[in-house]
Amino acid sequence: DSFGRHVDFKNVVLIMTSNIGADIIKGGQLTERIRRRPYSVVLLDEVEKAHPDVFNMLLQIMEEGRLTDSFGRHVDFKNVVLIMTSNIGADLIKGGQKFGFGTRDEVQDYEKIKGSLMAESEKFFRPEFINRLDEIIVFRPLIKEDLYSIIEIELAKVRSRLETKGMELELDQLAKDFLIDKGYNPDFGARPLRRAISSHIEDQLAESLLSGDFKSGQKIMVTRKDEAENLFFTSIELPKDEEGGDDDNGGGGGDSPSPSPSEEPATTA
Repeated sequence: DSFGRHVDFKNVVLIMTSNIGADIIKGGQLTERIRRRPYSVVLLDEVEKAHPDVFNMLLQIMEEGRLTDSFGRHVDFKNVVLIMTSNIGADLIKGGQKFGFGTRDEVQDYEKIKGSLMAESEKFFRPEFINRLDEIIVFRPLIKEDLYSIIEIELAKVRSRLETKGMELELDQLAKDFLIDKGYNPDFGARPLRRAISSHIEDQLAESLLSGDFKSGQKIMVTRKDEAENLFFTSIELPKDEEGGDDDNGGGGGDSPSPSPSEEPATTA
């Protein structure tokens, strides 16, 4: 939920009428949820955009471990983990400093940037607010190895869906570099990477599956060819388990045939 306007803050603690039309009054969004589920994690994204009254509310939570709702009830926050994110100082990173996408060895001025970001935070937030925070974490910039990890996390979801159809998915280095090239932006971080995977992997796979290009028992191979602006999809047959082929059962002993490419590989448009 957004708490950038004063009216939004009213909904956090003050009473609001039930949306079913009856004259039922209940507690605010935040206090009511915590009252029902006292062991919770509360995430306030981009907290610097919140209304000033929200900071007063947060001060009470962090100082007293409780918040008073519109009925005068004290809602216990002592078992709540409160996490806030902020983009304060992000312009310092974008402003031409040698800091950003590279290797771990190249990002040597992290402590300098961290100090600058902390100074910016102290200009924006009141001292009593900062002093009540247990810890402030300044995230390091993304490097290429991080983006490869993000790709694998996103592809795990795609692979899981394909496994239900008896298929596997494999991307080579060229395909992953293509996704990074299309999906990384210094200003927006790795958020566009998810869209690149959706556009260049998931959408193309969906079209190929609907047209019958791939079937159960195949591994789908993805690569890039000749600096093309799209990825190239082919498939190979997965090795089939042979009955009685285990050494313990004295079976077979012969080598499994090598997987062969499918006769009609699919390509993305």
